[in-house]
Amino acid sequence: MPEFVGSFLRTYLHLVISSRMLSLYQRLSHANLTFQGDLSFVNTWSFFMPDPSNRLENLISTGPHAGTLGAFSTGVKLRTQYEHLLWQAIEHNQTSLWASDSRRVVATARYFAAGFFGLEWENTARLHVIPETADLGADTLTPGDTCLNYVNNIDGYGHDYGYKKAGEWRSTYLPAIAERLQVQNPNITFSMEEVYTMQEICGFETLAKGSSPWCDVFTHSEWESFEYARDVLHYYRAGPGNRYGATMGLLWLNATTNLLNAGPDAGPLFFSFVHDGDIIPFLAALDLLPSDPLPTTHIPAKRTWRTSSITPMGGRIVLERLSCPAPPTCWSNAPLYPNHVYCSPAPDDVFVRLVVNEGVMELPGCAGGPGKSCGIEDWTERARIRGRGLRHFGELCGLGKDAPKRISFLHQ
Repeated sequence: MPEFVGSFLRTYLHLVISSRMLSLYQRLSHANLTFQGDLSFVNTWSFFMPDPSNRLENLISTGPHAGTLGAFSTGVKLRTQYEHLLWQAIEHNQTSLWASDSRRVVATARYFAAGFFGLEWENTARLHVIPETADLGADTLTPGDTCLNYVNNIDGYGHDYGYKKAGEWRSTYLPAIAERLQVQNPNITFSMEEVYTMQEICGFETLAKGSSPWCDVFTHSEWESFEYARDVLHYYRAGPGNRYGATMGLLWLNATTNLLNAGPDAGPLFFSFVHDGDIIPFLAALDLLPSDPLPTTHIPAKRTWRTSSITPMGGRIVLERLSCPAPPTCWSNAPLYPNHVYCSPAPDDVFVRLVVNEGVMELPGCAGGPGKSCGIEDWTERARIRGRGLRHFGELCGLGKDAPKRISFLHQ
């Protein structure tokens, strides 16, 4: 049974209505055309949510995939799984949670807290909102906002690198779709950006309404290409394919490793709520899914990096600290006194188990403990070696000497 749980949770089912989606909708609705073929539904289609400009960056509150429902349900699920830790936290007044300062992230944390602690959760727990500002240096939940060289793409391999690589891949499959749609509708031409936006609308409308006619516009192969475009984007934006990714993720890895070593005295529960772009660097720091660089000319036959499995909407990573009784060490004074047997008190063996979206994942080369867990000493050594092989956050990111060097707020 776990005696400690640390968790990184992605914003639950949020809805980012991009300007691209609204622009495409406006263009379609004012085209003065009768659409044919795969786009015939557009003749009666309306944008999938009312008053979108006032609901930007908000959590979805309707439909079977509502973000509010997902966050609350996850709270209930984890309460069921770790109820013994919940009561320990309440008994010792150790009930803080942390969220980055985004409306949808904070809303996710609040709905989760209602499911985990109960509807009157504010009488029990304290939610700490961590600003997403550049001045925090390493003392942040969102290193992608504080790593200045990354934000400013100072060397061409920062935040925009993922978009560049994804653009290379998108150029291999989107033109054929645009051509097909133009053959069916010769009086309108769509750019690659607009075709990609159509694919995005399928997902967002499905979240908001449960289904979307845009999903039927594309073939299975074209959806596989879209999936791979998302994989390339995140792999090179903040994952293993980005030179800043692992260093940014090392901040949370180090802070959590310190908590795991401190054990129950540090507190039984730690929940942090962030964006998907802040979870992916942590996976890169762990080197959890080693793979060859993702090509942008074709989809490799086998790949371990799949964004849909790593950071789906509402995705989460849970670290469990397992304390297991170890057999005692005994000895006797045989042969002189064979009946005199002495045993030393047996310390517990401690392990760390990694759970990604409800699936236990083996840490490569460190999964020999119960339930595919990793011994705490091996986990700590792995984090130390990773840190030694990466450049310091402040140095890599171009921060001043006075910038904070580590996460300091993650404590009960």
